[in-house]
Amino acid sequence: MKSIFDFLIRKFVKDHKNVNSQSVRQSYGTLGGNVGIIINSSILVLEIVIGLFLNSIAITADAFHNLTDALSSLVTIFSFKLANRPADDKHPFGYGRIEYITALLFSGAILVVGFEFLRSSFLRVLHPVNIPFNKVSFICMLCAIPLQVFLNRFTNYIGDVIDSSALKASALESFTDILVLSMVTFSLLVTRFTTFPIDGYIGVIVSLFIFHSGIELGREMLGTLIGKAPEKEFVEELKNSVISYKYICGVHDLVIHNYGPGRYMASLHAEVPSNISIMELHDVIDKAEKEIGKRMNVYLSIHMDPINTDSPEIIGLKEEVYKKIKVINGIVSMHDFRVVGGSEEKTILFDVVLEKTSFKDNEEKELQAQIQDIIYSINPSYRSIITFDREFY
Repeated sequence: MKSIFDFLIRKFVKDHKNVNSQSVRQSYGTLGGNVGIIINSSILVLEIVIGLFLNSIAITADAFHNLTDALSSLVTIFSFKLANRPADDKHPFGYGRIEYITALLFSGAILVVGFEFLRSSFLRVLHPVNIPFNKVSFICMLCAIPLQVFLNRFTNYIGDVIDSSALKASALESFTDILVLSMVTFSLLVTRFTTFPIDGYIGVIVSLFIFHSGIELGREMLGTLIGKAPEKEFVEELKNSVISYKYICGVHDLVIHNYGPGRYMASLHAEVPSNISIMELHDVIDKAEKEIGKRMNVYLSIHMDPINTDSPEIIGLKEEVYKKIKVINGIVSMHDFRVVGGSEEKTILFDVVLEKTSFKDNEEKELQAQIQDIIYSINPSYRSIITFDREFY
């Protein structure tokens, strides 16, 4: 089946390998939407005819479910067109998040369909109707299942190719269609062997599956829109890429903003030796921003943090301090370690990174006092200025 997917992509998506291009993403979205319209419209017509002919509430309800799917495919095409709009004064990072909003709308549509299906099915349980078995209708319903499977796998495939939340949401919706269609077809088969009014009961079960899918999808998209943590793989790749450049010996204060699939903005602090020319360091940082930004498709801004790398005294003190504070539960790392002052009285300045959920504001004062006691135990003449940070990934 993958070969068929690749053929359709090559046929209808120009420059299909350039998935970071917004115009290419739009072409993928349009292709997925058009395939969805064709398949869902075909099943819609088939189920309306069979549902009315057999007076089956389950089949008729699923027909209208497919109507919403066809409309959702239109929304998918429209959303990709909007998401491809260039940035403007009001939206300097473009309209990429429209894909997330579209996926959230899909979750709402799934819940509406689930509610209507549950209501209709419950009424059919209270007022059962005998549904006669029809071989032609059963075979037609059976043939519709592979179409839904194809649509689900194709939509999910291109959703993975371009990492589109809207297409993945559409694929999830089509998976519920497979469940619904399979259960409805099964209920039609059962009518051949029993007069038990299974039609309504099957509808209730299927509607619960639909509700679950809608709730999970809505939760995922709300988390994305509110601002969830970036993928760990993306974070590690970005950090390792930055550290791979000459002179850069550490990375911290990384913040990543998601403005839609393939539209990321990241800012970070890079630790560099303080004894290197500022112009030479600037060239390295500038090169890293441009090369990493292009390769990872991210707008990258790097701030330089100079650190002392040639003083054995400072390096040794830094290692000793970190060794003693890292055993404190909730501390992740330490950075920006500096020592100022004369030989008699020195002030140690550094930042401590805490776990996201550890140490409330009132507890940070206690932690600060605990760390200051550790510094005092190393040398009573040392003063300390500690800044607490938290990771945003």
